[in-house]
Amino acid sequence: MSALIRQRGISLVELVVAIVVISVAVAGTLLAFNQTTRRSADAMVEEQAVAIAEAYLEEILLKPFSDPDGIDGEVGRVNFDDIDDYNGLLDNGARDQDDAPIAGLGGYVVQVGVLNEALNGVPAPQSLRADVRVTHATLPEIDILLSGYRTDYP
Repeated sequence: MSALIRQRGISLVELVVAIVVISVAVAGTLLAFNQTTRRSADAMVEEQAVAIAEAYLEEILLKPFSDPDGIDGEVGRVNFDDIDDYNGLLDNGARDQDDAPIAGLGGYVVQVGVLNEALNGVPAPQSLRADVRVTHATLPEIDILLSGYRTDYP
């Protein structure tokens, strides 16, 4: 009986090729997973920046167009009584309307600019544009700018 005996299994070369292919696949998957987890909080930080900018802009645009007491340039956000008092405001860390810091939002920087700008036929002296820019101290890709207009109407 001269029967050929077949051996089953894989050769050393096939084993090395399989290990290399699996290693490349695992490395690519781990790299993608690492990038995803590193950036997972950015959406929340950006959403917080938008909410901060909206809150500041709403506060500003709800103030009267012109100064009610005739004294311009009040000091301290608590004393601001018209829109242009906010011009040049710089808050390191988001703050509430009473100028108190908001816990957990200290990494944000809020800058406000108010200027006269014509708006659809309303002359510049009767129209103000408020710009609120919110950035993050440690995440340079977070840069939110919201603008709103207020006109002097009777």
